[in-house]
Amino acid sequence: MTTTATTIEIPGYRAGTWVIDPTHSEVGFSIRHLMISKVKGKFERFEATFVTAEDPLQSSVTASAEVASINTNEPNRDGHLRTGDFFSADEFPTIDFVSTGVRVVDGEFKVDGDLTIKGVTKPVTFDFDFGGFGGDPYGNYKAGASAKTVVNREDFGLTWNAALETGGMLLGDQVTITLELQAALQQ
Repeated sequence: MTTTATTIEIPGYRAGTWVIDPTHSEVGFSIRHLMISKVKGKFERFEATFVTAEDPLQSSVTASAEVASINTNEPNRDGHLRTGDFFSADEFPTIDFVSTGVRVVDGEFKVDGDLTIKGVTKPVTFDFDFGGFGGDPYGNYKAGASAKTVVNREDFGLTWNAALETGGMLLGDQVTITLELQAALQQ
């Protein structure tokens, strides 16, 4: 009998297909506003599937967020974000991510992939931090993780901005995407 050696030991790790638990997860973002502070928001509706391989570095993820579900706690701003000035939600209803690889750099996981926003696909890398694995009170086996990346919104065609009377622009170019994830192993 032969065994497949994993390149990395992760306590509680199991190979299989995992589906995101949206009630215990969040897809958020922040962007500089007025050059003095940050505005945060999130997408209320999203889905993701992780396939963990025997070798964790062979794992993959696909994910999607519904643009119309954007929520910055300001309905007028959310409505503007759905228009052609920003996401064009009617024409491009989802933001999608498909991983292309997993690697470890200085002991930290990196998940590389293709991010598609407004019909434009660009490579990105998420810094991925495993929270761990464990069972819930209902017999489900769960995984938890956080992930973060920074993208330039203009690379995805999100170029709307407004000049400020005091100098500078209303919005920054860099958007920080943050993920708080919990997924359940499918049986």
